[in-house]
Amino acid sequence: MLISGFSLDCERLPAPLPIWRATVRAETWAVVARGVSAQAGRLVALWASDRTRGASGGFAVSAAYALREGLLWLDLPLAERAPTYPDLVPIFPGAGRMQRAAADLLGVRAEGFADRRPWLDHGTWPEQYLPLRRDGAEKAAAALREATDYAFVRVEGDGVHEIPVGPIHAGIIEPGHFRFSVVGEKVLRLEQRLGYKHKGIEQRFTELPPREAYRLAGRVSGDSTVAYAWAYCMALESVASCELGERAGLLRALLLERERVANHLGDLGALGNDAAFAFGLAQFSRLREDWLRLSKEAFGHRLMMDCIVPGGVAADIDSTSVDRLLRQCDAVEREVRALRQIYDEHSGLQDRFMTTGRVLPELAARLGLTGLAGRASGQAADLRCDLPWAPYDQLAVKIATQRTGDVAARVAVRFDEVFESLRLMRVILSRLGEDGGKSGGETRTELRLPAKTAFAAGWVEGWRGEVFVGLEWDGEQGANRIRRCHCHDPSWQNWPLLEHAVIGNIVPDFPLINKSFNLSYAGHDL
Repeated sequence: MLISGFSLDCERLPAPLPIWRATVRAETWAVVARGVSAQAGRLVALWASDRTRGASGGFAVSAAYALREGLLWLDLPLAERAPTYPDLVPIFPGAGRMQRAAADLLGVRAEGFADRRPWLDHGTWPEQYLPLRRDGAEKAAAALREATDYAFVRVEGDGVHEIPVGPIHAGIIEPGHFRFSVVGEKVLRLEQRLGYKHKGIEQRFTELPPREAYRLAGRVSGDSTVAYAWAYCMALESVASCELGERAGLLRALLLERERVANHLGDLGALGNDAAFAFGLAQFSRLREDWLRLSKEAFGHRLMMDCIVPGGVAADIDSTSVDRLLRQCDAVEREVRALRQIYDEHSGLQDRFMTTGRVLPELAARLGLTGLAGRASGQAADLRCDLPWAPYDQLAVKIATQRTGDVAARVAVRFDEVFESLRLMRVILSRLGEDGGKSGGETRTELRLPAKTAFAAGWVEGWRGEVFVGLEWDGEQGANRIRRCHCHDPSWQNWPLLEHAVIGNIVPDFPLINKSFNLSYAGHDL
C-alpha cells in the first residue's frame, strides 16, 4: 500500500470491507501517520495490547486509520520494559485521550506527550494497577487508594469564574463532569472529565467464550447494540473465514437502520424539548415508542439486543412482520415530514438552533470530527456510501451532509437520515418478503475458529458514527480464546469537539448543544 509515496508491506485481512494490517517500527509509525493525514485520512482508533505470552512477546500499540481504499491497522511492537511510542497528537489531536487511556490500562506511554493526567483511573485504583496487563488480576486485589483531585486547566482573568456540573446530573443519564469557565453567561472554556462508566469490558472479553461474547459487545453502549454486535461478529467471522448469507445480511441491515431511526426520533424530540418546544418531544416520543414496540414484537427486544449473532442473526421474520414493518415505515415517514415542516417554520425553534454550537468544517477536519456530527460540519464520510459492504453495496445509500456545523445542521442531518433509512428499509423488506419470505438462504452459518493466532476487525457505520472492533485471536495449542478485543465508539473523537462547540455560547445553551451531539459515555469509558 502506498501512503504519500511510502510503500507499506500490508496483509489483507479477510473481511467484508477492505482492511489491511501491517507491523512497523517506531520511525515508520509517525511517517505513516503523517502520510495518512496528508491523504485526508482519519484516525479511527488507538489502543494497546499485552502480548507478553504470545509468540511475538512484549507489548504493542495499534492504530486504525480510515483511507479512501479502506482501513489500515498498524501495529508497533514495544519493549516489555518502559514501553513507549511516538506521540500522534501533533498529527491527530483526537489521539490524546486514547493515548491517556492506553497509559491507564497498560502503562504504555507516548513519548513527548505533555498531558500525563490519568483518564480512566480516577485516583482510586490500587498502586501500580494496570488492568489489561497479564498480572492485572493479581494487583487488583491490593488496597484501593483514596480519590485524588483532577487537575483541571484553570482560566484566569477579570470576571472569570467556574461552574462545575456533574458527574451526577438531574436527569437519569450517565455520569460525566463538565467544568465551565465563564464570564457572565458566556463560555470561555469547557473541560470534560469522563471515565466514570469504566466497567472492565475489554478484560471481560478475554474471559468469555468467543461465540458468546457478542452479547457483551451488544452491551457496550445500549443505544448502539446492533452496531457493536455486528462489528464484533464481523471480526469473529473474519477470523473463521465465514461468509455471511444474503438473507442474514439483509436482516442485519434492517436491524441497523431501525436502530438508526429509533435514536434519531428520540433525539429530534429531545432537541425540541431543550429549546422549550414540548410539542416536539411529545410527538417524537410517541413515534419512537411505537417504533420500539414493533421492534419488540418482530425481533424479541425493544432495542434489538442479541438479535445479531456470530454467523448471522438469531431469528428470521415472517411475511406478516414484513408487512407490518413496511406499513410502519410509511406511517412514520408521513408524520416525520409533517413534523420537519413544523420545526423548519417555527421561528423560536430556529432562533435557538441556528448558529448555536457551531463547529466549522475547517475545525472539524483538523480535529477529526466524525459520524453524524461530522457530516453536519462538511465531513462527508459514511461507510455505507464510501466502502459499502453487503447488503449496502446493492442499496446505493445517499449520504446526508450540511456545512454550517451548528445545532440546526445536526438536526437537518438527522431528518435526512431518517428518510433515507426508511427508504433503505423498504428495499430490504421487499427483498426479504420475496418468495414467501424465504429467498436468499439461511440466516445463520456455523463458525469454525482456527487453531492459530489471527487478527481481524469489524467496522460498521452506526447511527452515531463508525463503530470499530479490533480482535486478536489465540488458537494455538488449543487455547481458542480472545487474546484482545478493543471496541471503539466515535464518541472518542467527538467529545473533544463538544468542548470547542460551546465556546462563545451562553451556559443555558449547553444542554441543547450537548444533545445535538448526543455522545456516549458508556461507549467511551470501557
